[in-house]
Amino acid sequence: MPSIYLDNASTTFPKPQAVPDAMYRFMTQVGSNINRGGYARAYDTEETVYETRQLLCGLFGGQDCRQVIFTKNVTESLNLLLKGFLRSGDHVLVSSMEHNAVMRPLVQLEARGVAFTRVPCAGDGSLSVERLAACLTDRTRAVVMTHASNVCGTLLPIEAVGEFCRAHALRFFVDAAQTAGVWPIDMERMHIDALAFTGHKGLLGPQGTGGFLLREDMVPLVEPLLSGGTGSLSHTERVPDFMPDRFEPGTLNLPGIVGLHAGLLWLRETGIDAVRAHELQLTERFLAGVRVLREKTGGVCVSGREDLCGRTGVVSLRTPGRDPAQVAYALAEDYGVLTRVGLHCAPSAHRTLGTYPTGTIRFSFGWWNTADEVDAALRALERLLEGRGGHGA
Repeated sequence: MPSIYLDNASTTFPKPQAVPDAMYRFMTQVGSNINRGGYARAYDTEETVYETRQLLCGLFGGQDCRQVIFTKNVTESLNLLLKGFLRSGDHVLVSSMEHNAVMRPLVQLEARGVAFTRVPCAGDGSLSVERLAACLTDRTRAVVMTHASNVCGTLLPIEAVGEFCRAHALRFFVDAAQTAGVWPIDMERMHIDALAFTGHKGLLGPQGTGGFLLREDMVPLVEPLLSGGTGSLSHTERVPDFMPDRFEPGTLNLPGIVGLHAGLLWLRETGIDAVRAHELQLTERFLAGVRVLREKTGGVCVSGREDLCGRTGVVSLRTPGRDPAQVAYALAEDYGVLTRVGLHCAPSAHRTLGTYPTGTIRFSFGWWNTADEVDAALRALERLLEGRGGHGA
């Protein structure tokens, strides 16, 4: 049975063919490290890593490509940023739609004297910037916010929040896991001080790649949590204070970065506007189909925004009267429709949406999905809701 992959919010699949090709070529024909070897292959690898920093800096409107730091994923990036920047006595504002990649580090830091306030979002996941002011204290040092919900796809107004942070002398940290490579981000224009990204979603790279970008004046304010060999200043045991070495000890995931480089080149050629338009066309088609299903069966409804206004290509569905886990299992086993079900590592978001603790079934669309696949997923969902097939029907 052919599968229909609708779990792109977890990781995009498939990747452009250039991505695995580049990784295989590196593993079989190059294999060199950087900052260590004094030979041509090592220099060529270093050039690819440098070009990848340039591509990311240009994509996100960063100040200097040396301030692009590579990590394993956005979770590691957020941990390094939050735990390296915040001190006992600091206070942080977050939205109620945050992923655990933000919330778990903050809860850990809470035990060390860092406080946070969860700014409430509306029932569709949207945020009114006016709510931020009421949550300020004289200890507030930063705002940490996702660009878009991984649960329901609602976009948060990061440009307006950036203006708010600038007006109140706050630092602004953005989690771009769900938007990097699909939605335009400009750190300068949006007044973003630190941007965390992952490589395996909209940037179309492999798992195990990610990173963050810092404004130049943020560099000395973030304490490195990891230290070790960098291939530079080997005569001293002190951590380098220059970028990117300050935050990149040890051996980088070079096969992954080479794959990410290929994904970024593909993305530059294709254009993020084209990717976004395609994903939103599929989302609009799916939402229209869900409205028809709701009228016919009454057994499904959307969590979050029900139109294209202020959203990404991520849609979460509730199935009143049916266990969403059973429905998702039947979609996969009987129809080959692959989704993600549950709380999506974001219990705060589900509480905001009113879907905690049951969770939702999440459908997320990508570049290689088609209108025919959307229609097939809707037909499968209709059969299950009408009790005409599937496990537990």
